[in-house]
Amino acid sequence: MPSHNSARFIGDSIRSVQAQDFQDWELLVSDDGSTDDTCAVVESFRNRDQRIRLLASPVNQGPGASRNAALRAARGRYIAFLDSDDLWEPDKLTRQLAFMKERGVAFCHTRYTAMDEQGDRSVDIGKGLSSVTYEDLLAHRTTIGCLTVMFDTEKCGRPLMPDIRRRQDYALWLKILKQGVTAERLDERLAFYRVRRNSISHNKIRAAWYVWRVYREVEGLGILKSLYYFAHYGAYHLLPARGQVSP
Repeated sequence: MPSHNSARFIGDSIRSVQAQDFQDWELLVSDDGSTDDTCAVVESFRNRDQRIRLLASPVNQGPGASRNAALRAARGRYIAFLDSDDLWEPDKLTRQLAFMKERGVAFCHTRYTAMDEQGDRSVDIGKGLSSVTYEDLLAHRTTIGCLTVMFDTEKCGRPLMPDIRRRQDYALWLKILKQGVTAERLDERLAFYRVRRNSISHNKIRAAWYVWRVYREVEGLGILKSLYYFAHYGAYHLLPARGQVSP
């Protein structure tokens, strides 16, 4: 769980982890130089629950660096992600682990629901293919929400996110799928994504620029291939259907 000035919401996010009916977890909160009371809030939870660990950076480095610090420190076989303003359903871990073990899945994601800053919920997200390859993900033929992802380190290794300021989660999924892994969707809504006006992912133009950077700088695609996949991205994310939320 990366955090930066998240005191307003992080308590609810932590409680949604503690409410899981699967209880054998560790929560690594990786704080990215917060200047508000975020660390104090996390410490108040950690003092009562030793499964919670706080990794605090004195300077702001970005969510990718924060997530990588937690990835390096993680001790479990299965890695899951939750941002400091999002929520999980209480059976999220149980349902996902059962799905992965029963089907031998290495990388799993689920549907999720968008909500606003007040917690009011709107549309379900998780359209597209239920089984996604590296090429499919380059073309954005599905939505993989970071808050829903779980992967098996015995099958995917322990890769880190590329050192870019935004869309580093997308770049990590590509890195994992490039190994020949397929992303499988559990077709259930198991998480809630908070859409905030000032969030990094809310700015579509900036997000699109970083998708382009992933194509060119991280994946090393040529200009024609990059344009081809970027056209798919634009159709998928920049021109949503009426009433649809594109995180």
